[in-house]
Amino acid sequence: MTAELTHLEALLAEQDEPQLSPDEYKAVFRGHPAGVAVVALEHGDRLVGFTATSVISVSAAPPLLAFSLASTSSSWPAVSTARTLTVSFLADRQDDVSARFATSGIDRFADGGWSRLPTGEPVIDGALSWVRGRVVQRPPGGAAVRVSLRAGAAGGGAPRGGARAGRGPVVYHDRTYHRIGDHSAL
Repeated sequence: MTAELTHLEALLAEQDEPQLSPDEYKAVFRGHPAGVAVVALEHGDRLVGFTATSVISVSAAPPLLAFSLASTSSSWPAVSTARTLTVSFLADRQDDVSARFATSGIDRFADGGWSRLPTGEPVIDGALSWVRGRVVQRPPGGAAVRVSLRAGAAGGGAPRGGARAGRGPVVYHDRTYHRIGDHSAL
C-alpha cells in the first residue's frame, strides 16, 4: 500500500491546480447529508465494527458497494485482511448504535443489539437492511482506503414505502443525526 500511496501522492503533487484545504473540504461535506451504516466483521476471535457514512452503491450488475476507511483507523488492520464483512444500514431510531460504533476505545459489541449470520459475520438487529459482501478491492485514496465489496447476501429491508411505512434511515448532516420521514418529503 505504501508504494501505491506514494504514487498517488506524486500524481496529485504534479497537478498545478489549487486545492481545498482539509478544513474547507470537510466544511463542504458537512453540508451533504449521508446515510449511516455499521460495517462489521469477525477478525480472528474478536468482532470489529465501526460507523460509516461513506457507503455508496457502485453498480447493480454486478452488485458492488464501497466505503472508505482511514488507514490510521483501529479497524483497518482487520479490514485489510478481511475476506467478507457486513454493512448494516441503520434505521432512524438507531442513532445511539451509530454513536456507539463511532466511539474509540470501547467494546462496541458489549451492549448487544446484534446477531451473527450463519457465515459468522455480525449484523445490527433492527437495521433497515444489511448486506454481506466479499471484499474485492482495497485501493488507497489519500489518507483513506476505499473498500469495494461484491454483495452476496442481503436481509432486513425497509418496509414497502420506506419511511412512509413508519421506518426510515438515520442520516448524518452537519455533525448531527436526523430522521427522514413524512415531515421531510418534498
